[in-house]
Amino acid sequence: MGQLDELDMSLSLPKKKAKKRLRKEQDRLLALRLRLAGLTGGEDIGPPVCVVFEGWDASGKGGAIKRLVMRLDPRHVRVRAFSAPTRDEQRHHWLWRFWPVLPGWGGMAVLDRSWYGRVLVERVEGFAEPDAWERAYAEIREFEAMLVAEGTILVKFWVHISDEEQLRRFERRKDDPLKAWKLTDEDWRNREQRKAYTEAVEDMLERTGTPQAPWHLIEGDSKRYARLRVVETVNQAIEAAIGGGS
Repeated sequence: MGQLDELDMSLSLPKKKAKKRLRKEQDRLLALRLRLAGLTGGEDIGPPVCVVFEGWDASGKGGAIKRLVMRLDPRHVRVRAFSAPTRDEQRHHWLWRFWPVLPGWGGMAVLDRSWYGRVLVERVEGFAEPDAWERAYAEIREFEAMLVAEGTILVKFWVHISDEEQLRRFERRKDDPLKAWKLTDEDWRNREQRKAYTEAVEDMLERTGTPQAPWHLIEGDSKRYARLRVVETVNQAIEAAIGGGS
């Protein structure tokens, strides 16, 4: 039984309660960001905050990211989505392309997909040779350990949804002219490989979850519940690192 099997996918919250709690957590995050940026509580800036999102297609990563940064000044957070590397990026070490978007002290970055593509899509689709993606687990652990040792607050999310919920969301997207662009032939094809992807995810969780950089598994069948969990978890990670709230 894997870590994903242990999640309670029935978790949810009433709409009114979820909205109230989410706004409270968003305000809490805003106060923490101002503090880390040296704009309140003194001029000293705080450590970098890097939030990494991985998850199934249509799991709600985009909606969660939107709620995470909604109350923040755009000057205080960078959001970056990663897809397949370009030809130029392929000329370098595979981790090279992620360095420029990492936050410095006083900064915050949110990554919609990340270096974990090496052990997920590149592994399953055969874009990386077995020895390359096998080697990547240790490279990722060392990379993240280095970031954390230098002070980075690293928060990693896997947003999980059931196979049934993913199909429902695909069908809704297909029929919505404003969301149909999000659904590609590749997304449908990936559904057929869910077993292979699940095995890759379980390996990723086991081999790259460390005390310094643990995974936070988010039950995503309820979008309201998942969005609240995400913002709440980021707040808790920041407060744990800097020693309390604002």
